[in-house]
Amino acid sequence: MSTIVPFQALRPVPDVAGQVASRPYDVLDSREAREEAADNPYSFLHITKSEIDLPLNVDSHSQEVYDKAKENLQSFIEKGILIEEEKPCYYVYRLIMNGRHQTGLVACSSVDDYDNGIIKKHELTRPEKENDRINHMKTIRAQTGNVFLAYRSVATIDGLIEEWKAKHAPLYDFTANDGISHTIWRVDDDQTIAAISHLFADEVPATYIADGHHRAASAAKVRHALGTSASSAAGYFLTTLFPSSQLHILDYNRLVHDLNGHSMEELLDGLQKDFFVGKVDKAFSPGALHEFGMYIDGSWYKLVAKESSYSTDPIGILDVTILQKNVLDKLLAIKDPRTDKRIEFVGGIRGLAELEKRVDSGEMKAAFSLYPVSIQQLFDIADSGQVMPPKSTWFEPKLRDGLLTHLI
Repeated sequence: MSTIVPFQALRPVPDVAGQVASRPYDVLDSREAREEAADNPYSFLHITKSEIDLPLNVDSHSQEVYDKAKENLQSFIEKGILIEEEKPCYYVYRLIMNGRHQTGLVACSSVDDYDNGIIKKHELTRPEKENDRINHMKTIRAQTGNVFLAYRSVATIDGLIEEWKAKHAPLYDFTANDGISHTIWRVDDDQTIAAISHLFADEVPATYIADGHHRAASAAKVRHALGTSASSAAGYFLTTLFPSSQLHILDYNRLVHDLNGHSMEELLDGLQKDFFVGKVDKAFSPGALHEFGMYIDGSWYKLVAKESSYSTDPIGILDVTILQKNVLDKLLAIKDPRTDKRIEFVGGIRGLAELEKRVDSGEMKAAFSLYPVSIQQLFDIADSGQVMPPKSTWFEPKLRDGLLTHLI
């Protein structure tokens, strides 16, 4: 069963919470982070992307950057921008995007649960991304990135959280510049805290990493690397747990730089073996499993996978697998999408216009739109011990960094 604990959050004073809150470190590159934080000395990007406060030519993975993050964190604390909670608490975090509500519980989850498979994974991690967060955590002795966990909905937990929201004023309540609303309630009643802990221990046999595989893996490796010098807090990592009934997965689309020497006509001919192919008169967003859109040379095509072209096991039936096997690998010789520089990925939040723009500019040769993976498919794959192809799921809205930090 799942072990979660309350924690003494490092958090902004309410007056500046909206200014402190920043987009997650891994959805921005250094240039974008500099621009976003340029006129905002309170932005948490000064801690999560601290290269923005150093010369342009600095290596973003150098120790100098991690030391700057530590310096900036201490400065935020000394200036009273960030304060530490007086006691361990849970927090309820609600996001509203385009009228859709999504509420989760912010807690610390057990590294032992991660090691023992109670917290389940569905993606492989990349060592260079792990090392970045390991060095960041070890230097500043804090977990600034929130791991997004899902669990199968439990009515009792849902009811308890909704009741708390209804009866208490929020700690923070603001709308970010992207239009997404963020509201956080502090759960500081000892009896309620104990009830939540027991409900997860009794009713939630497993949780699933929806977003944040690298943050979770890094937190576990930091605990092990610290050894006997690790604090008890290092045995847990910062998570927000969402019931499956509230989650929404967006499509995660693909762009390719070239056609592996094929002409457009040759590619279309090659697709006929595994797909029904038809030209359409507008941008095509797949409306069902095994449908794909393809944008090339100013035109959109609808592809429908033939039943003979895929298997029905949990991995084989995924549209990302079908596209990888029958198009990217077979026709374009992109064997490993984790390492091949000829492919790029675009989250569905950017829309199909982003795909058209990058192909029309000549930067990319073709784009493929996909139908989103379902939360049940994610659970099935994680339960089977298998892993999805990279960049299979895109969750929106994103949690903001800086609102709740876990000190280790």
